[in-house]
Amino acid sequence: PIEYEGTFPLPEAQLDRFSMKLSLGYPSIDEEQQILSRRRQRKNDSFSLEAVTEANGLLALRELVETIHVDQDIERYIVQIVASTRQHRHVAVGASPRAALALLKLSRAWAVMQGRSFVLPDDIKLFAPTVLIHRLILQPEFWSNRNAVQSVIEETLSTIPVPVIQEQG
Repeated sequence: PIEYEGTFPLPEAQLDRFSMKLSLGYPSIDEEQQILSRRRQRKNDSFSLEAVTEANGLLALRELVETIHVDQDIERYIVQIVASTRQHRHVAVGASPRAALALLKLSRAWAVMQGRSFVLPDDIKLFAPTVLIHRLILQPEFWSNRNAVQSVIEETLSTIPVPVIQEQG
Protein backbone atom coordinates (compact mmCIF):
# COMPACT_ATOMS: atom_id res chain seq x y z
CA PRO A 1 0.00 0.00 0.00
CA ILE A 2 1.04 3.57 -0.64
CA GLU A 3 -0.06 4.67 2.80
CA TYR A 4 -0.16 2.68 6.03
CA GLU A 5 -2.83 4.80 7.72
CA GLY A 6 -4.32 2.68 10.47
CA THR A 7 -1.84 -0.16 9.93
CA PHE A 8 1.72 -0.76 10.98
CA PRO A 9 4.41 -3.02 9.53
CA LEU A 10 4.92 -6.12 11.66
CA PRO A 11 8.15 -6.43 13.63
CA GLU A 12 10.69 -9.01 12.44
CA ALA A 13 9.83 -11.47 15.24
CA GLN A 14 6.18 -11.51 14.14
CA LEU A 15 6.97 -11.73 10.40
CA ASP A 16 9.05 -14.82 11.16
CA ARG A 17 5.87 -16.63 12.23
CA PHE A 18 4.52 -16.63 8.66
CA SER A 19 5.68 -19.66 6.65
CA MET A 20 6.12 -17.73 3.44
CA LYS A 21 5.41 -14.46 1.69
CA LEU A 22 3.56 -14.57 -1.60
CA SER A 23 3.19 -11.66 -3.96
CA LEU A 24 0.46 -12.22 -6.51
CA GLY A 25 0.74 -8.93 -8.33
CA TYR A 26 -2.00 -7.59 -10.57
CA PRO A 27 -4.05 -9.71 -12.96
CA SER A 28 -3.40 -9.39 -16.68
CA ILE A 29 -5.78 -7.24 -18.76
CA ASP A 30 -7.66 -10.39 -19.88
CA GLU A 31 -7.86 -11.78 -16.34
CA GLU A 32 -9.15 -8.49 -14.99
CA GLN A 33 -11.79 -8.38 -17.70
CA GLN A 34 -12.82 -11.95 -16.71
CA ILE A 35 -13.24 -10.73 -13.14
CA LEU A 36 -15.62 -8.03 -14.34
CA SER A 37 -17.44 -10.41 -16.67
CA ARG A 38 -17.99 -13.04 -13.97
CA ARG A 39 -19.25 -10.43 -11.53
CA ARG A 40 -21.64 -9.00 -14.13
CA GLN A 41 -22.96 -12.50 -15.01
CA ARG A 42 -23.51 -13.39 -11.32
CA LYS A 43 -25.52 -10.19 -10.79
CA ASN A 44 -24.44 -10.31 -7.18
CA ASP A 45 -21.29 -9.79 -5.10
CA SER A 46 -21.70 -13.13 -3.36
CA PHE A 47 -20.56 -16.43 -4.86
CA SER A 48 -20.62 -20.04 -3.76
CA LEU A 49 -17.68 -22.17 -2.73
CA GLU A 50 -17.54 -25.95 -2.83
CA ALA A 51 -15.67 -28.02 -0.25
CA VAL A 52 -12.74 -29.97 -1.67
CA THR A 53 -12.36 -32.16 1.40
CA GLU A 54 -13.77 -32.76 4.87
CA ALA A 55 -12.04 -32.44 8.21
CA ASN A 56 -11.05 -36.13 8.17
CA GLY A 57 -9.57 -35.74 4.70
CA LEU A 58 -7.50 -32.79 5.84
CA LEU A 59 -6.29 -34.68 8.90
CA ALA A 60 -5.34 -37.63 6.68
CA LEU A 61 -3.33 -35.32 4.41
CA ARG A 62 -1.52 -33.87 7.42
CA GLU A 63 -0.64 -37.40 8.54
CA LEU A 64 0.53 -38.28 5.01
CA VAL A 65 2.85 -35.26 4.95
CA GLU A 66 4.52 -36.57 8.10
CA THR A 67 5.38 -39.84 6.32
CA ILE A 68 7.36 -38.10 3.55
CA HIS A 69 11.02 -39.10 3.67
CA VAL A 70 13.60 -36.35 4.04
CA ASP A 71 17.16 -37.55 3.61
CA GLN A 72 19.73 -36.26 6.10
CA ASP A 73 21.59 -34.64 3.19
CA ILE A 74 18.42 -32.71 2.32
CA GLU A 75 18.06 -31.63 5.96
CA ARG A 76 21.69 -30.45 5.90
CA TYR A 77 20.98 -28.58 2.63
CA ILE A 78 18.07 -26.75 4.28
CA VAL A 79 20.17 -25.83 7.31
CA GLN A 80 23.08 -24.65 5.17
CA ILE A 81 20.81 -22.39 3.12
CA VAL A 82 19.24 -20.83 6.20
CA ALA A 83 22.53 -20.52 8.09
CA SER A 84 24.25 -18.89 5.12
CA THR A 85 21.75 -16.02 5.24
CA ARG A 86 23.10 -15.20 8.69
CA GLN A 87 26.64 -14.77 7.35
CA HIS A 88 25.87 -12.95 4.11
CA ARG A 89 27.71 -9.64 3.83
CA HIS A 90 24.53 -7.71 2.88
CA VAL A 91 22.37 -9.15 5.67
CA ALA A 92 22.07 -7.62 9.14
CA VAL A 93 19.67 -10.28 10.48
CA GLY A 94 19.43 -13.64 8.74
CA ALA A 95 16.75 -16.29 8.76
CA SER A 96 15.93 -18.09 11.99
CA PRO A 97 15.43 -21.83 12.58
CA ARG A 98 11.74 -21.20 11.83
CA ALA A 99 12.75 -20.68 8.20
CA ALA A 100 14.37 -24.13 8.16
CA LEU A 101 11.23 -25.64 9.66
CA ALA A 102 9.05 -23.87 7.08
CA LEU A 103 11.23 -25.21 4.25
CA LEU A 104 10.96 -28.71 5.68
CA LYS A 105 7.17 -28.57 6.06
CA LEU A 106 6.47 -26.94 2.70
CA SER A 107 8.76 -29.29 0.78
CA ARG A 108 7.11 -32.34 2.37
CA ALA A 109 3.63 -31.02 1.54
CA TRP A 110 4.78 -30.31 -2.03
CA ALA A 111 6.11 -33.85 -2.36
CA VAL A 112 2.65 -35.17 -1.38
CA MET A 113 1.03 -32.91 -3.97
CA GLN A 114 3.45 -34.23 -6.58
CA GLY A 115 2.69 -37.84 -5.66
CA ARG A 116 6.13 -38.52 -4.21
CA SER A 117 7.13 -40.14 -0.94
CA PHE A 118 10.37 -38.14 -0.66
CA VAL A 119 11.69 -34.58 -0.85
CA LEU A 120 14.02 -33.44 -3.64
CA PRO A 121 16.56 -30.59 -3.52
CA ASP A 122 14.46 -28.87 -6.19
CA ASP A 123 11.57 -28.75 -3.69
CA ILE A 124 13.78 -26.76 -1.34
CA LYS A 125 14.89 -24.43 -4.15
CA LEU A 126 11.27 -23.90 -5.15
CA PHE A 127 10.20 -22.66 -1.72
CA ALA A 128 13.39 -20.95 -0.50
CA PRO A 129 12.58 -17.54 -2.04
CA THR A 130 9.08 -17.32 -0.58
CA VAL A 131 10.24 -18.65 2.80
CA LEU A 132 13.28 -16.37 3.11
CA ILE A 133 12.22 -13.08 1.50
CA HIS A 134 10.39 -11.66 4.51
CA ARG A 135 12.87 -13.03 7.05
CA LEU A 136 16.03 -11.24 5.93
CA ILE A 137 16.86 -7.77 7.20
CA LEU A 138 19.48 -6.16 5.04
CA GLN A 139 22.27 -3.81 6.03
CA PRO A 140 20.92 -0.22 5.91
CA GLU A 141 22.87 0.68 2.76
CA PHE A 142 20.81 -1.92 0.81
CA TRP A 143 17.35 -0.88 2.02
CA SER A 144 16.66 1.28 -1.04
CA ASN A 145 17.47 -1.52 -3.52
CA ARG A 146 14.18 -3.30 -4.20
CA ASN A 147 15.89 -6.41 -5.60
CA ALA A 148 18.58 -6.74 -2.94
CA VAL A 149 16.84 -9.43 -0.86
CA GLN A 150 16.04 -11.47 -3.95
CA SER A 151 19.68 -11.17 -5.05
CA VAL A 152 20.88 -12.40 -1.65
CA ILE A 153 18.56 -15.42 -1.91
CA GLU A 154 19.64 -16.20 -5.47
CA GLU A 155 23.30 -15.92 -4.50
CA THR A 156 22.75 -18.15 -1.48
CA LEU A 157 21.02 -20.83 -3.55
CA SER A 158 23.76 -20.72 -6.18
CA THR A 159 26.60 -21.10 -3.68
CA ILE A 160 25.26 -23.89 -1.44
CA PRO A 161 26.12 -27.28 -3.01
CA VAL A 162 23.06 -29.33 -3.93
CA PRO A 163 23.09 -32.80 -2.37
CA VAL A 164 23.52 -35.59 -4.89
CA ILE A 165 22.64 -39.23 -4.30
CA GLN A 166 25.70 -41.39 -4.75
CA GLU A 167 25.11 -44.46 -6.90
CA GLN A 168 25.85 -47.70 -5.14
CA GLY A 169 27.58 -50.24 -7.28
